[in-house]
Amino acid sequence: LNSSVVTLTDPTFSIRLHEEIIDFYDFMSPRPEEAAMRREVVKRIETVIKDLWPTADVQIFGSFSTGLYLPTSDIDLVVFGKWERPPLQLLEQALRKHNVAEPYSIKVLDKATVPIIKLTDQETEVKVDISFNVETGVKAARFIKEYMKKYSLLPYLILVLKQFLLQRDLNEVFTGGISSYSLILMAISFLQLHPRIDARRADENLGMLLIEFFELYGRNFNYLKTGIRIKNGGAYIAKEEIMKVMTNGYRPSMLCIEDPLLPGNDVGRSSYGAMQVKQVFDYAYIVLSHAVSPLARSYPNRDSESTLGRIIKVTQEVIDYRAWIKKKWGSKINLSPELDNRLKIRDPIALCNGEQQQNRDSEPSYNQHLALSLASTQQLSSGSSASSVSSLSSSDIVSFFF
Repeated sequence: LNSSVVTLTDPTFSIRLHEEIIDFYDFMSPRPEEAAMRREVVKRIETVIKDLWPTADVQIFGSFSTGLYLPTSDIDLVVFGKWERPPLQLLEQALRKHNVAEPYSIKVLDKATVPIIKLTDQETEVKVDISFNVETGVKAARFIKEYMKKYSLLPYLILVLKQFLLQRDLNEVFTGGISSYSLILMAISFLQLHPRIDARRADENLGMLLIEFFELYGRNFNYLKTGIRIKNGGAYIAKEEIMKVMTNGYRPSMLCIEDPLLPGNDVGRSSYGAMQVKQVFDYAYIVLSHAVSPLARSYPNRDSESTLGRIIKVTQEVIDYRAWIKKKWGSKINLSPELDNRLKIRDPIALCNGEQQQNRDSEPSYNQHLALSLASTQQLSSGSSASSVSSLSSSDIVSFFF
């Protein structure tokens, strides 16, 4: 990692970026009413499943399980039971019968590597993916939660990076992007192998970490020859070494990430647009490193423009959607201790800055300022889809993100 950018930084602007990342996390991270709404969605689907198979076990994994979900993220469920093959069509018929999903949203992907049912909940427009007897997702969620405990800064980076990729249509492998799991493993590797800082400390500058993440994966990482390893403290490893343990004749992909839970599996092998992701990371590095350089003091509007807002934005549709959720589910909040702990993941950094975490509802002026500063920016990379994101309807936004 070339962290020469550190010596070319104006402390005032890097601290501002650090604070903006904390603000963005606080603004976009899960709210109690959003968790309550999602639990209702899970309960409705679980009721249909239990009606079919009373002994089946339904588990949540993915971003809802870890707490690393954006307001429009989907829900991942896995059903465990005794079947010779996944009963996809049977569950599809039951979901249609009970009008759980929007009629045209239910899709059975029985030819996929992992067969799933995809649907959009009728009442909330939240997207849901349902798989059968696949343990890897549940194990991955536990794995990620362990690293969130180890690196308290990890959730902040992940939410910013997810939003960054989302608005560029690069957050799904089928659109040429990278999966949430790949992104999280890249961030964990970055924190493990950082040459300058101890990422287990909660008082590191998040602004510099974000810029250095973009620098590493946007211009310095050798995608042609190098793979990423997380286990045993983390390492960069030659792709030839990884190929020795891969099965079924697979070769390492361009974005090669050794699966820490399944030896021989390359997590990044479906990300055919990895070089496009590299391109937008490089763009973000250029924009942010310029924004925190001493030269930034001569920029017009330097005091009023959001530094983070130069690379990410929040649409009015998302803001309106969250307001609708709060109005409808705000009275149904009944947090479980486990979920409550996940929602408070941001506390350590607030405390290390000597600040008491305030209730988001008591800070309307801040929320309005952040929403306006992020939504007003038009400076996105050439690979982004700013116009399409800005023009999305509320229902489009809801069905947009992992």
